[in-house]
Amino acid sequence: MKHIRRTAARRALPLAVLLPAAALMTAGPCLASESGGGTTPTGATSTGAKPTVVLVHGYWADASGWDRIVQALQNQGYPVVATANPLRSLSGDADYLAAQLKAIEGPIVLVGHSYGGAVITNTAAGNPNVESLVYIAGFAPDKGETAFQLAAKYPGSRVTDDPNAPVPTALNAVPLGGDPTNVDLYLKPEKFADVFLSNRLDASRSQVLAATQRPATAASGNEPTQSVAWKTIPSWYLVATDDRTIGTDNLRFMAKRAKATTVEVNAPHAVMETNPDDVTKLILQASGDARPSLAQTGTNGRTALLGGAALLTVAAGTAIVIRARRT
Repeated sequence: MKHIRRTAARRALPLAVLLPAAALMTAGPCLASESGGGTTPTGATSTGAKPTVVLVHGYWADASGWDRIVQALQNQGYPVVATANPLRSLSGDADYLAAQLKAIEGPIVLVGHSYGGAVITNTAAGNPNVESLVYIAGFAPDKGETAFQLAAKYPGSRVTDDPNAPVPTALNAVPLGGDPTNVDLYLKPEKFADVFLSNRLDASRSQVLAATQRPATAASGNEPTQSVAWKTIPSWYLVATDDRTIGTDNLRFMAKRAKATTVEVNAPHAVMETNPDDVTKLILQASGDARPSLAQTGTNGRTALLGGAALLTVAAGTAIVIRARRT
């Protein structure tokens, strides 16, 4: 099924570092898989029990970013876990999440924002309890791909405006000792509101989020994906049409490739902060709960449809090595 056309890219981005809508056209409470392997509806409809919703944050955020979504889901009677993502290495973070999932009985809806999308992609493969994946402006890598490669596929990120800089210009790299590439990455406070929030929150809230951001290692974004859950598990995807962190065209590429049920929302990368209702509604759709269609929120006034077949495209890119400058 076709997405709305891509808008013109802002500029080429040869070095991109991640840290890491339109209306829903169906009101049906249960959607069959379009992800290539699974045909089982989500947990709420297949078992009659509400699934546990597990929320996984990405770079420069923590579990508190899900607060309003957690409350809304709990009000609907869903058990919810907002996990603390370590942000140290993709394989290690995936193993950490996998251990948590083993402690949950019954069906699971697994939700990932930003780099959290890469984590759920690796974690969920082969886990029979995970019945739905939900990507919230998140990475959905294929095997062998890294988050940094995918962020550089199409322009749109504002993480750097100088491809020759040793460290992307929106980031502070804090050395962790030993190998000069072993660094923690922070968004510079003066860049945070633009890159992460698209300047959509008041200055006070933006400053709080910048001050409380959690860093991620450069290694986590350079580590290749080993397992690809979206090939066998039904997937839903929220594309933020003003994403200045990963880039909106990169989000659209990943959503289309995963054949995900997709909605586009006029929002920044940190869509949980600005559009929690849209995030909640998509999670409810993935959970098998019948909800009203989302109101059209796309920036160009055209409708983004759900589901449908899409061509499989493999992202290409080069691993990024980030060297910290010691001051």
